[in-house]
Amino acid sequence: MTSPPLLTALTKETRAATHPRDTACVCGAASIATLADRPDATVVRHAGTVAKAHAPGTDPARLEARLTTASRLSGILLAPLSPTPVTLHGRLVTLWPYGTPVDPGDPDAAPWEAAATLLAHLHRTPAPAPLPPMRGPEKAARAVARLTAAARHPATPAILRAWSALPAWARAEAPMPDPATLCHGDLHLGQLVRAGATPHAPWRLIDVDDLGVGAPAWDLARPAAWYACGLLPPDEWTRFLDAYRAAGGPAVPADGDPWPALDVPARALTVQTAARTVTKAVSAGRPLDEIEQSVVDACERMAAAPPELA
Repeated sequence: MTSPPLLTALTKETRAATHPRDTACVCGAASIATLADRPDATVVRHAGTVAKAHAPGTDPARLEARLTTASRLSGILLAPLSPTPVTLHGRLVTLWPYGTPVDPGDPDAAPWEAAATLLAHLHRTPAPAPLPPMRGPEKAARAVARLTAAARHPATPAILRAWSALPAWARAEAPMPDPATLCHGDLHLGQLVRAGATPHAPWRLIDVDDLGVGAPAWDLARPAAWYACGLLPPDEWTRFLDAYRAAGGPAVPADGDPWPALDVPARALTVQTAARTVTKAVSAGRPLDEIEQSVVDACERMAAAPPELA
């Protein structure tokens, strides 16, 4: 949980940005809220403004490079209100316009085509310099490290076997292939918002903490992993993949089998997801639920079949 002083400072920061002339606030309780409160991020909203406290230890120069990129690519990424973060109570803080998120209660309306198209446009954009590496493999490695540090669980050996079978770049132990491609680093539907208050406002990608250069297939890996684990229906996966290809996305061939390109990152995201869920279950002292068990079962299968290394 966020410390009360930081939460108070974030609240004041969003109010000041929303009402710069210190006018009376008539925004209403529904538009003032804490949207997220995790160890790696705290997000507070006041009407049309959002303040985000980034993870402790975030590199300020790298964050500013990512913010500058988002400012320049406002047709793809939600642009921050300023490309320069401020420091509050030892945390880097950025300000953003509020965007309407994907409705988790309406899966049939999930904007898979919009996500895929934005991703393809991002991958086709020349990466500005200097920009740090995309952080996807690094985050997967941290999830596995936390799992190994936690109390033992019956699922741990299968997860670690699946992890050890991956090539070094997918475990953040070697440089990524295709290091010049601009990547989001953590693509899922929670990373899309409508950039405006109307139902037809354009979708934009958010959360630039993992933005950088690297292997573009990593950005397709989470939906690919969900599909392979049976958690994403085939028609939704097809919509996503077809839209990405139609927009000229370079991560997979324009036609034919996409899995030689997707298999390794999809396996890595499956291991990351399994490691996180098992670590949380151990911490909470509870058994795995059906969805969590399906991801662990996928790791069992992966350990028995070598990954595509093309």
